[in-house]
Formats: sequence, structure tokens, C-alpha cells
Amino acid sequence: MRALAIDFGTATTVAMLRWADGRTRPLLFDGSPLLPSAVHVAADGATLVGREAERAGQREPAGFEPHPKRRIDEPTVLLAGQRLAVPTMVAAVLARGAAPAAPRRPPGAELRLTHPAGWGPRRRAVLVDAADRAGLPAARLVAEPVAAAAYYTAVLGGALPAGRALAVYDLGAASFDAAVVRRTAAGFEVLAADGLATLGGLDLDHALVEHLRRAYPGTAGQWDRLLHPADDTGRRLRAQLYEDVRAARQTLSGAPVAELHLPLLDERAQLTRDELEQLVRPHLAQTVECLARAIDAAGLTPARLAGVFLVGGASRTPLAAQLIYDGLAVAPTILDQPETVLAEGALYLDPPPRRRPGGTHSGIPRVVATAPAPPHPAAPLSQPGAPLSQPAVPQPRAAPPAAATGPWYAEPVILATLLVFILVVAAAAVLVSIV
Repeated sequence: MRALAIDFGTATTVAMLRWADGRTRPLLFDGSPLLPSAVHVAADGATLVGREAERAGQREPAGFEPHPKRRIDEPTVLLAGQRLAVPTMVAAVLARGAAPAAPRRPPGAELRLTHPAGWGPRRRAVLVDAADRAGLPAARLVAEPVAAAAYYTAVLGGALPAGRALAVYDLGAASFDAAVVRRTAAGFEVLAADGLATLGGLDLDHALVEHLRRAYPGTAGQWDRLLHPADDTGRRLRAQLYEDVRAARQTLSGAPVAELHLPLLDERAQLTRDELEQLVRPHLAQTVECLARAIDAAGLTPARLAGVFLVGGASRTPLAAQLIYDGLAVAPTILDQPETVLAEGALYLDPPPRRRPGGTHSGIPRVVATAPAPPHPAAPLSQPGAPLSQPAVPQPRAAPPAAATGPWYAEPVILATLLVFILVVAAAAVLVSIV
């Protein structure tokens, strides 16, 4: 193993390995590359991370912290009646994320940790401290949009020559980040960054829950018991409700209708994509406005970007790509599994090694799509000052020039013509001799 990269996220954490030959593979947690970042501390000090922490939090909510990354600015947090230093809480998540790699991590293997581009020295120091407390090697810190740009070029093969810039739209479970990254001769640099610290997929889920509450009112007190539980059973039911709503939202990314069961109400509810888009449009509109601010702060226009790359689990919502297309006149790049981009991209900052037959990819699906073209004609993207209300359509690239030809006798057409000429001359000679 050459390097281990960990993307410590607000809701989930992802860890990736890279070997010396360039192969990358995700670490799995209960069969999934996504480790919940949740932490639970029991009264006796025992600490759990991930899904075990989520289950324990349903029984003992006083010791549960679902989103440790949101507490990065606090020196300590109160869990189970005791004060826990934030670096210690983050260290528990990093240690759990790195644990599956321990048997394969030789001395000298590099550790890379991603962080939001807007994090200053103090926040980055907390992350470094946490890695040290987790017993991990000295970490190389990588800004999240830089990791995304590295993935875009090294894994997807996106065109980003030196001097050109890529916009990164990162909509995670609990936050949104926008950044503009420029390719340089030495690597990548962040030109501008902006974000919405309290807007993410969880807010989209909450909007759906409130919609279901209005559409299926049930009997008096049922929704209050479900959303404000007072016992372990109620907390488990609430967790199940939000898990089902999140699954339904993800289903609606590729299907027009999704169904789910409403606990306590004993109702089989149905959601449509039209309902989802109506509910989440105001939230997603804010993210596009934030992205536009970042592009403007970088001193660029959307038409001068090499592209817009969507990462983060909630970015797969189809309306996000459509709003970007409508507002910025750029067709964004979308992945089927955008949650793992940052961890894998952090491993591709160095020149790639010579590849072995079979490739070096991680095995995670990389279905790439772009927003659909509008039904009306539009100005080309390269046209300065194109109105944002008329999204542009990327113009087809000109065909490459014909390759240089070899010697004249290597051309099949010339050979065929010459052969026919020889046969005609020979036939004429035979006829003359007969006459």
C-alpha cells in the first residue's frame, strides 16, 4: 500500500487505499464504502463510531453526536455527562476509518486527509491533532475541491489544461461548498470558495418529512410522537422514517415515483419526482446562487470555465444539475456515486504510475452524465456575455486533422488504380497481337 486517504465528512466518512502500481480500492464498513461519522460515548467512557454509534444513540441519546464535523469550532462537547475534547471525538472517527487498512499499511505509507477549502489554520490543526491522537502517520492535508479536480482529470480524463479552471459543486448531507480550482504547472490552486454550512441533503429530507406530515396527517399526536420521541422505540421509529425518506429521495433521482412506510401511522405513502422538485427547489436555488458567487469571486464567468463538477451524495438530485444548466449555461458533470470522489481524488495528486493491464480504478461505478440540452436554440458557451436565461449548449468539437499518410504504395486506393491500369494495358496489347 502506498497511501491512505480519508475524507472526513459531516455525515459520512470515506477511506481509500492506493497501491504503488496505481490501483485504488475503497475500505468497506459493513459492506459499504460509507462510514457514518456518528460518535457515541457511553457512561463508562466506551466509544462507538458509525452504525454502532447510531444504534447506541437510539438507546442513549445523551451520549450521541451524529455530526462531529459540525463541532469543529468547539473545544469540547458534552456527551453522556462528560466533556470530550473535539480532537478526541474526531480521532475516533479517523481511527475507525483507517482500521480496515491497518493489516496492509506498511511503515512509511502516506496519509492524506481532505478538508473544506474554507478551513483556516485552527480548524486544520484540529484535524492534524485528531490524526495524531488516532495513532495515524503524519497527514498531508488536501483541500476538498483540489481532490475533486484531481479526480476529474486523473480518473474521468476531463480536459483541464494549465491555466483553465473547474468549478466544484459539493452538496453533502449536512453542508454545501462551492469552489473554483485552477490547473497550474505545479498542480491545482483554489481561486475562490463559498459555502452554506447548514444546507445539505438532511434539509431536503426534512422538507419531504414535512410534506408527508401534511399529506398524511394521521390521528392526533401521532406525528408528535414520531418526530419528538420520548423513548427508545420512538427514537428508532424516527431514525427509520428519515432513513426511508432519504432512500426515497435517492430513488427519485432515477424513477418518477417512490413508496415508503410511515411508522405509527401504518400508512403506505407515495412520493413523486414532481413533488420532490417543488419542495427542494428553493434549497437548490440557494446552492446555485452560492456557486455563481464563487465563480464571480474567482474573476471568471461561467463561459470561461472548463466545466462544473458535481460531488457529494445529495448532488445526484437531478434538479441540481438542471438548475445549474439553466442558471449558468454550463452542462455539469454528474457521477453515479459522488460520495467517494474526494477520498479517491486525494490519492491522484501525484503523477500517475505506469498502469498495469486492467486499469487502476477503484471499482466504484462512475456513470457520467450531463444535464439535458434545452429545447430551444441557445448561444454557444464560448460567446462572452451570453444571457443566463438562455442556457448554452456545448458546441461539437471539430474533427481532428487527418493523420499523416505513409509511402504512396501503402495507400490501398492508389494500388487498386494502378492494378486496373496495368490490366487494361495488358488486355489492349493482347487484342493488338490478335489483330
